[in-house]
Amino acid sequence: MMQEIDVLLVEDNASDAEMTIRALRKYKLGHRLLRVKDGAEALDFLFAEGPYAGRQIGVTPKVVLLDLKMQKVNGKEVLLRIKSDERTSKIPVVILTSSKEDPDIKECYALGANSYVVKPVDFDDFDKAISDLGLFWLAINEPPQ
Repeated sequence: MMQEIDVLLVEDNASDAEMTIRALRKYKLGHRLLRVKDGAEALDFLFAEGPYAGRQIGVTPKVVLLDLKMQKVNGKEVLLRIKSDERTSKIPVVILTSSKEDPDIKECYALGANSYVVKPVDFDDFDKAISDLGLFWLAINEPPQ
């Protein structure tokens, strides 16, 4: 089982996940990436529960790319759990969603999101947005130790 990852991608839409992974790998930013299909699986991974029970909880991703609208546990619930637990609260969480709704944006920032990015519809714009995100969070940003 993968212990150290750079990116935890929480995305239930297979085509959006594939485009995100492809864009990150294109710019050599996605070699240590784990994609989980819903919020429940994301929480299992982050808190070393369920199928990830053997994982070291202290080994956290450099960034979580989190969709909002998902089955089981939605993105806002995942964000709340991440930011309200001292073991995970410092992990940068980027909301990567199709929602441009102002209440969603405000609520996500209130819950502790580090960034809110609306998925561009155009593939080239999507590719550029993901590469910029990956470059910032994986190469430029200096996380706390």
